[in-house]
Amino acid sequence: MDWLTKMNLAIDYIEENLTQDINFNEVAMRACCSSYNFQRMFAFITDISLAEYIRRRRMTQAALELQNSNSKVIDVAIKYGYDSATSFARTFKALHGLTPTQSKQDGVKLKAFPKISFQISIKGDKEMDYRIETKEAFDIFGIETIVSLTGENGYLSPAELWQTCQKNGEYDRLLSNAGDLPTFLPQDLCKIHGAEYYRKTEENTFPYMLCSFVSKSSNTKGYKTIHIPAQTYVVLESPKFKWGDEFFKVLTTLQKRFYSEWLPTANYERADSANFEIYGGTEKYGYIELWYPIIKK
Repeated sequence: MDWLTKMNLAIDYIEENLTQDINFNEVAMRACCSSYNFQRMFAFITDISLAEYIRRRRMTQAALELQNSNSKVIDVAIKYGYDSATSFARTFKALHGLTPTQSKQDGVKLKAFPKISFQISIKGDKEMDYRIETKEAFDIFGIETIVSLTGENGYLSPAELWQTCQKNGEYDRLLSNAGDLPTFLPQDLCKIHGAEYYRKTEENTFPYMLCSFVSKSSNTKGYKTIHIPAQTYVVLESPKFKWGDEFFKVLTTLQKRFYSEWLPTANYERADSANFEIYGGTEKYGYIELWYPIIKK
């Protein structure tokens, strides 16, 4: 079964169950991958989270039902998984800009979010530098946050963790404790990187760490230390860029290209283990390597 077929089977399952509780593990099973992998892949390809997509589809169908039937608002709310008309109305208005009752009036404007269909677009306008490498086991240590895959409040995003640590001095402290780079790494790399999904956490979350590689001169006391087993990775490398405003765009573009261009056409699948954001360069110009764990199909 090819990548497109699996992704579209997952979308079909969502569409068939919009009025039911949708378990994200069940969705991911249709695509033959973990819930984490599916949700990350979905978000990078579509620019919205899986939870938000389901919310938009439900509100689209709810609006159509309210406009084209005599159904009561509370009945439609319950049908699409809401315990009260108030919570339903709040979500409905956030999407459509008006209340469910107002949507029944003639001539009102509503928003429709159609069902997604995955396709491969053959662009060929820009090459992608990558290499396949098998790396021996190594250890990392650093500062961890737990990230929500569904956008729930109370969680730090990876970007927010970086910003917080740079403001409160934890970044500088980790840098001072990093020690020398291990000999298996290029020596022009920075000493602090990003790692995610290196251990299991609660459903619809994943761990993210501001990390350094453990070497003989590292001071790991007081930090979480993680052992990374030997693994084969595809390594995607960005062009060099000037540190600053370009950074986030370069990172997200590379992440998106892995999921939307490299993975669908490669004879590999993303393995269910840790991936890394590796940073290198000089004080003025940098580059990013993304290490994604892979296995042959």
